[in-house]
Amino acid sequence: MLSAVVRHDSGARARHFRPALLASAVILIAAPLCAQTALPPVSVGAGMQTSAFSNTPDGGDTTSNFALNSVRLYVSGEATKNVKFMFNTEYDGGSNHVGVLDAAAQFVLSDKVNIWAGRFLPPSDRANMYGPYYSHHFKVYTDGVQDGYPSVGTPGPTGRDNGVMYWGQFDKIKVSGGVFDGLSATGKTNILSAGRVQVDFWDPEGGYYLNGTYYGGKNLLSVGVAGQVQDGNGAYNGDFLLEKKLSDKGSFFSIEAELAKYDKLGGYDSHNYQTNTGGYVLGSYMFPPMMGLTGNFEVLGKFAKANFTNPVIVGEPDYDQKTTEVNFNYVISEFKARIMVFFLNTSYSAVKTSFKQFGVGVQLQM
Repeated sequence: MLSAVVRHDSGARARHFRPALLASAVILIAAPLCAQTALPPVSVGAGMQTSAFSNTPDGGDTTSNFALNSVRLYVSGEATKNVKFMFNTEYDGGSNHVGVLDAAAQFVLSDKVNIWAGRFLPPSDRANMYGPYYSHHFKVYTDGVQDGYPSVGTPGPTGRDNGVMYWGQFDKIKVSGGVFDGLSATGKTNILSAGRVQVDFWDPEGGYYLNGTYYGGKNLLSVGVAGQVQDGNGAYNGDFLLEKKLSDKGSFFSIEAELAKYDKLGGYDSHNYQTNTGGYVLGSYMFPPMMGLTGNFEVLGKFAKANFTNPVIVGEPDYDQKTTEVNFNYVISEFKARIMVFFLNTSYSAVKTSFKQFGVGVQLQM
């Protein structure tokens, strides 16, 4: 009786511990293999822009404002060597909401063959291709000219749309073209087509997205043309950037310019005016570093003029917008850390109220 119990108990223990011993063996064997398997690299970053400014409308009282303009989270990584993923978010201070900025699958076959699908910046003007965090001046997209192309809200307009695109880098020539969802950008169901060609006569610019400046890191002479069409309507632009290093200590000067026409597609006042044309020129100079300071001081000036014609409501007057902006910037670490003191004078010939702004903006990225 006792021996029978002992045999039964021993067999039960053997059956009980056999799976545990097998699992332990698997873990011991798999652990070195896992240690040798590298996980795909993932990059995580963030950026923010905040500002304090006063606003003075013509004939009105001055108001003072503190704004959290934008906060972004950047995530990118690789599924395989040639398949990458980009996901970025945008907090819009005006609406106090967070939305999807970019979400794109990126198939990288070579420098000459790249296919993107999802949400991202369609081919358009340089100003759209660099965005607010890589622009040269703080009050970007306020002049009636820059980046008037239609876009999907994320929650606010950020130049993005949903679609598929090809782009390629051919040494100093960059080309891109794609088709995008018209409904999300314009409310019309027809496909929106977009294309861009850029030529760099001096140093080439790598990658699809661009900069408004390279802070003396390149000698750049670049000319680009872009256009978008939908249902017979179009938006077109030509842009220019010249940047020349003056010393190895960061001193440089820069000239940026653009001419644009939004003809029943996009525009800054598209709900009321069907045609928006204009242009701007921007110039800057960065001083050599001062003793004891880690950054450089920079002065920048910009002038823009935009015309709004073909009103939706017959009888409404056409009007012009003139925008003058002056920046005095302290660039601590290029786009990672900069403080930008700005003055903005915006005047309208009719319809809208002219105003002036004076303030300081801070940008940090990591």
